[in-house]
Amino acid sequence: MITVTLNRTEFEYDIHSLIKAFFPKEDVELYYTKEAHADEKNVACTNHSVEQEEAGSSHFLIDYADDRISIAWDDAPDGPARRTFAVDFSNRTETKNALKEHLYRLLEEETGQPLPWGTLTGIRPTKIPMQMLDAGKTKEEIASYMKQTYLASDEKINLSIAIAERERALLSRLDYKNGYSLYIGIPFCPSTCLYCSFTSYPLTAWKTQVDAYLDALEKELDYVAAKNYHRKLNSIYIGGGTPTTLEPYQLDRLIRKIRCSFDLGDCLEFTVEAGRPDSITEEKLLVLRKNGISRISINPQTMKQKTLDLIGRHHTVEQTIESFRMARKLGFDNINMDLIMGLPEEDLSDVRNTMEILKELDPDNITIHSLAIKRAARLNIFKDRYESMMMVNTQEHMDLCAEYCHQMGLSPYYLYRQKGMAGNMENVGYAKPGKAGVYNVLIMEERQTIVACGAGASTKRVWPQPNADGTYRIERCENVKDVGLYMKRIDEMIARKQQLFSEK
Repeated sequence: MITVTLNRTEFEYDIHSLIKAFFPKEDVELYYTKEAHADEKNVACTNHSVEQEEAGSSHFLIDYADDRISIAWDDAPDGPARRTFAVDFSNRTETKNALKEHLYRLLEEETGQPLPWGTLTGIRPTKIPMQMLDAGKTKEEIASYMKQTYLASDEKINLSIAIAERERALLSRLDYKNGYSLYIGIPFCPSTCLYCSFTSYPLTAWKTQVDAYLDALEKELDYVAAKNYHRKLNSIYIGGGTPTTLEPYQLDRLIRKIRCSFDLGDCLEFTVEAGRPDSITEEKLLVLRKNGISRISINPQTMKQKTLDLIGRHHTVEQTIESFRMARKLGFDNINMDLIMGLPEEDLSDVRNTMEILKELDPDNITIHSLAIKRAARLNIFKDRYESMMMVNTQEHMDLCAEYCHQMGLSPYYLYRQKGMAGNMENVGYAKPGKAGVYNVLIMEERQTIVACGAGASTKRVWPQPNADGTYRIERCENVKDVGLYMKRIDEMIARKQQLFSEK
């Protein structure tokens, strides 16, 4: 347990995230002195009084004064550690960056462990070079700024700049300000994986309700089609869950509905996340093929059978290979495969074996995920049971994947991060020339409205004109996660979208 005491309710999220990045296996709790007024809206920390601190926990004290901030870590490994520095609270951005820099340097000095992304704890680090490129800055200027401001490693800085350049090139082909993208969520799965926290429902328990779910989904799609018909639809993504848990006739019904309701004349990409190989059949692939699906994803996560069994993915390595070859035979020429680094009991040799198999298959996209254990995942809920398992992801793992992708002619084109990632790494999408996922770039860079339909789906409205600082105004609305409630309250879900898009 690590506790942090503050005398103001400012920058709590940044403090919590940075300490957690250095100590991913520790619970980090934030406490407040009596003069602080805890912000009940801050869900990142637990608001208790200072008297409630646990005995025996490692403790930080962060003291805000009128023109300075002091950080103290009295039980640091090499003895008490302190930093005090001047700040101007009227400039919130500079104050936050200074606080994170000094907290980072204290933690790095005491632990001897630098973080590859430095003080960057957000999920979209490529936004920084993207905005600076838009402002006319050179790569050298961007690299210098990211080094000085965020203390990121040269490797991560160069990666983020390279990806930002590719994203800008892709976005330049789109009239994204006058368009939108469509996400459709199918929340059903064959089973729930050990590491997964997404809202998914076992198909065995919901099989009789799938058609009713599609009824509600079609009603929501009808509203979206009518509301956005004057805008260009640039990309469609059917995700989940596992969309191919649907029966062939249900897949056909859904995709036909989309094709009949929406103008796809400007749609550059129509993706279906086929996902788990145990849900893929030739009949389902034929349905996707005849309906013009341009991109699919077949996700092994690993090619080590022992790991697949351990994490609850009830398919074999052979099924993955067979599904991929079947899709190729049927004419799919843009296939993505997802992998996860840091899975239980996997080492560098296992990663190399997985990449060797993928090299032979030669997919058009590979997405390398770093294991991120969320609160709702069984791997976290039952963490005592899995505590002895090795879960390691290092720069060496990521470099090995990058080298294999380079050998296969794939270049990095999008990147994002999540809280609790193994090794404090990132997720990187690699693609062959002309095969980059349009939807992935649009959702990561937040330059275009994403209208999302289905249980648990989150719609993101992006205003087309940037703010003075280069950012974009974004407002969201979410559908309820529970499938039963989604079907029952579908009119309310539509009303939420209506309200979101009513503002000019």
